[in-house]
Amino acid sequence: MLTIKDYPVGRINRFGRYEMTREEVLEFAERFDPQPFHLSEAAAAANPIFGRIAASGWHTVSATMRMIVDHGKQYGGHSLGGASVDELRWLKPVYPGDILSAENEVIAVNAPKSRTDIAFVKLKTTTYNQNDEAVMTMFANIIVSSGQP
Repeated sequence: MLTIKDYPVGRINRFGRYEMTREEVLEFAERFDPQPFHLSEAAAAANPIFGRIAASGWHTVSATMRMIVDHGKQYGGHSLGGASVDELRWLKPVYPGDILSAENEVIAVNAPKSRTDIAFVKLKTTTYNQNDEAVMTMFANIIVSSGQP
């Protein structure tokens, strides 16, 4: 399990590789975000933002979470859970064939006075496409062990 010492403020860690396949984009959209521009070439072509089928933003969030969890497994660690997401921004569309990676930056660490066994870590997560363009950012607050009983 990761503890507060694993999150020094200012640490930046880049990781992950996730390919958005067309099949997965369509399947996710059909199940969770069935807007026409996620499902139909014609509707996406008529959309001035996308121009072609694009992944749901929620799919991008899910792929990013998968990379975060997989990265944690490499170190044998994980958080105790999430407390909140303060801000989520989709900066550029993600298209089938895009290969995503992620970066976490530790923004703040706070230990609550009411509990000595946990701490809250604020992370800025940025998701990039294969061209190193930021496609999504989010600020999340996670719960970690303080390393003390």
